[in-house]
Amino acid sequence: MSGGLTSVVPFREPLRVGEAASALAEFDVICLIRERMAVPGSLLAALPRLKLIVVTGRDHRTLDRAAAMQRGIAVLHTPSGASLHATTELALGLLLACARNILREDRALREGRWQETIGTLLHGRTLGLVGLGRPGARMAALGQALGMRTIAWSPNLTPDRAAGTGAEPVSRAALFAESDAVSIHLVLSETTRGLIGAEDLSRMRRGAILVNTSRGAIVQEAALLAALRHGPLGAAGLDVFEAEPLPASHPFCTLPNVVLTPHLGYVTDVGFRIYVEGMVACIRAWLDAGTPGGTPPARR
Repeated sequence: MSGGLTSVVPFREPLRVGEAASALAEFDVICLIRERMAVPGSLLAALPRLKLIVVTGRDHRTLDRAAAMQRGIAVLHTPSGASLHATTELALGLLLACARNILREDRALREGRWQETIGTLLHGRTLGLVGLGRPGARMAALGQALGMRTIAWSPNLTPDRAAGTGAEPVSRAALFAESDAVSIHLVLSETTRGLIGAEDLSRMRRGAILVNTSRGAIVQEAALLAALRHGPLGAAGLDVFEAEPLPASHPFCTLPNVVLTPHLGYVTDVGFRIYVEGMVACIRAWLDAGTPGGTPPARR
């Protein structure tokens, strides 16, 4: 690389553990889409040419920043392309797909079968929101637009916070017991990891729907699988998983009452335009601040 980038190489498939080092060995700069790929210190140590990492968005929890700093690798961030509208629109889509059996009916129709299921009417039903921050409040508005009663609970929810959303604050037990559908809108942290388990799911109404577009680890996976197989859950719409990419052999892939999407919550045309423009701007700023191989620009 001299005076600018000589080539841009896209990776359209996830790099598996063990192949990332050889695949990335010749690059001076790598750009990461959110947390799609972990970058531990062991990988950085295997990339002696690497001088700059560009991260899309504000955070990358699986990047070893200390190791990057120690090796003199600059780390820059693009503006966030994620949108609360993007994720909540997908959550609504998953809810509708589950309620009306859209994927099952689509497959049946393509195979010559006609109207195999009876859908669930959401109007007049109760939508429970686990988390009522900006995404949860937006989801409350979407549920209310469908004519749903909206209730909410989170570890830190206050009546004042709920007041402006139209969602009724309830206890944790009441949220799971009274909801016909539950949508999760929490940030993954040490306090929310594994937060929702068998006791919560057992309280849900028979045939209820669970939607998760936040992080897979918020819901205990074994408890969710049991609730889908044996009740009371009727369906789940899942965009996030403990292990990503989700292996094709995973039990979720065998269940007919689960709608799966590959972490698409933030994946939109608008968001990726912001990401790509931000990547170019970061690389230009880094090149202007110092020659490749020389002193990297200040990290931000």
